[in-house]
Amino acid sequence: MKKFNFLALLAFVTVLAISSCKEAAATDDANAPTTQTDATPSATLQDGNNPTIVTDPAAAATTPVPTGPSTTVKFEEDTYDFGTIMDGDKVTHVYKFTNTGNEPLVISNAKGSCGCTVPEWPKDAIAPGKSGEIKVVFNSQGKGAKGGKEDSKRVTITANTDPVDTYLTIKGKIDKND
Repeated sequence: MKKFNFLALLAFVTVLAISSCKEAAATDDANAPTTQTDATPSATLQDGNNPTIVTDPAAAATTPVPTGPSTTVKFEEDTYDFGTIMDGDKVTHVYKFTNTGNEPLVISNAKGSCGCTVPEWPKDAIAPGKSGEIKVVFNSQGKGAKGGKEDSKRVTITANTDPVDTYLTIKGKIDKND
């Protein structure tokens, strides 16, 4: 009897997982970015002023990848060293980039390696030759150590580039008084 109950529970969980994956895929397709050839950079955030933070590994794996022609992007810098800060300080840095290709650049997602690193990126297409910015806020709360502790976080930018993922790094030393 216990074997039957376990198998029934396993079957139920499997059906539930499959159906939720299908719903997530349908939602991702509905929110896929469109390409506009005359767009200019925008610093607005998705959902008004609330950045999207992905905490579910399954959701992170379903990040929509732009389809169609690919382009190239050049960042002025891909690593920012904020030096030494105190535990609890917030660091904000703006990474500037240029679409160096011949097609509009569409950034479909930007996500930090943890919840303490939050990027904001342009939601509209960036025309060839035009520039844009990605603002990254790093919250050092709970990351420091007495005498300082090196820390490094990565932001993954998903766009219609080859390869589709570009990485930005924000790093430094975090000190703590106690």
